[in-house]
Amino acid sequence: MNFSELFRQSHHLCKFSPDGKYLASATDYRLVIRDVETLQIQHLYSCLDGIQCIEWSADSDFILCGMFKRGIVQVWSIEQPEWNCKIDEGSAGLSAVRWSPDGRHILTTADFNLRITVWSLVTKSVSYIRYPKQCEKGIDFSSGGKYMALAERRDCKDYVSIFACSTWELVKHFDTDTEDLAGLKWSPDGRVLGVWESPVNYKMLIYSLDGRCLATYTAYDFALGIKNIAWSPSSQFLAIGSFDEKVRILNHITWKKVAEFSHPSTVENNNVVVYKEVETRAPIPSAELPAPTTTLFTVQSKYDVEATPAKLPVVKPASNKANPKLGVGTVAFSHDCKYMYTKNDNMPNVLWIWDVQKLTLSAVLVQAAPIKCVQWDSSQTRLALCTSTNKLYMWSASGCLSVEIPAEASFQVSSLQWHKEGKALLLMGKEQMCVCFVTNANNTHNDG
Repeated sequence: MNFSELFRQSHHLCKFSPDGKYLASATDYRLVIRDVETLQIQHLYSCLDGIQCIEWSADSDFILCGMFKRGIVQVWSIEQPEWNCKIDEGSAGLSAVRWSPDGRHILTTADFNLRITVWSLVTKSVSYIRYPKQCEKGIDFSSGGKYMALAERRDCKDYVSIFACSTWELVKHFDTDTEDLAGLKWSPDGRVLGVWESPVNYKMLIYSLDGRCLATYTAYDFALGIKNIAWSPSSQFLAIGSFDEKVRILNHITWKKVAEFSHPSTVENNNVVVYKEVETRAPIPSAELPAPTTTLFTVQSKYDVEATPAKLPVVKPASNKANPKLGVGTVAFSHDCKYMYTKNDNMPNVLWIWDVQKLTLSAVLVQAAPIKCVQWDSSQTRLALCTSTNKLYMWSASGCLSVEIPAEASFQVSSLQWHKEGKALLLMGKEQMCVCFVTNANNTHNDG
């Protein structure tokens, strides 16, 4: 692995372009575009205010910057740097902005979810969509970008509207069997739409494109329900993480449960590999001490394989606070659908990795600090994670790896992002970033 020097960034606003050629980063009101291979600055743009959001168009030709305080969006062209565009929501305000899949339309959401406005960069036309519901995942595009599903709330009822992205015409509008819809998500093949209820009621609904309810799944009643969902890339499985600390897997034929994964405080299965991060403190040689220094020791870490039964660290959530840190809040499948990772929020230091083909637990990673970000490589069956330390961790079926980032100790990695080809990792700290170039594709091994 090779690590770049540190570069400045603000609020984790750093993204690889979809085509993998560029790296965009925002620092206050400046937008910097770098070449991924050399990290040389290709373009430098100045916005009208502090940047709060950046997003690439799907074809990597444009990049937008959202400035919510001013209610404006600025769009920049990579091919024609002198071209630019400004969108002003005016008194309606701006709370969210995103590209449409064609990369030629921009959707802005007004304050208080009053409306969604569709702006065309080609014809300069403007369309309005009323009644968008204020929920965490209320809008989703089908793969291929043909349709957009939008959650709506009107007359105290939940609805879903499906629009054709080519013309922005309404294709289908139907009500959903929900009290308080929390989110919706297309299956990767675009054939069905998953809709789930707020945590107060456990309910998962599967709708066809024409608005028919194909299935309803309820695991239990009278307790906090669904926390997160994830489709497998093949669309064969739907994973549902819930507040009862379990993940349930539904199949795409009958929409019945095919597996239920628990997250116990003790791993007893001898076939499960438990990797535990072990930290050691080594004194820093006096010649290498920074001045002024804050510590005389450097923390090094490696993975040890724990014998089963292995006890896992559990944090008891505060019962008197809303949205307790309890239950499975993170679920994601590997690109080839061989593995799935889960994170149980009341075990913040533990990552669970499941074998999807065998429907069994494969490995457990126990970190020394709470896990902040986990992401699968989209080109190989491996994942990377970080814990707000100066370490980068990786897992593959062949083992685990802990790597110390050769930068100043104040650089603590709290977020990361894979390059689409898996050849690089973008590592982000509080105010800095660096790029890790993964030299050997198969260099993940067990350091324990």
